[in-house]
Amino acid sequence: MRERATRLVLEARRDPVGAIRRAADQLGVHPQALRTWVKQAETDAGVRPGTTSSDAERIAALET
Repeated sequence: MRERATRLVLEARRDPVGAIRRAADQLGVHPQALRTWVKQAETDAGVRPGTTSSDAERIAALET
């Protein structure tokens, strides 16, 4: 569901006004959760700076 939701938002950003809210309403997801998923997807794709999901998993494994 996360992949579908983030894809909807990324496609809807052609019309960015309310894209996340509209997609969240359609999917029955809280807009802030969807916004977080989109940011993480952008980080994983290298579009946005930050810690990727795979790096976060490796760090968590090293800490245990």
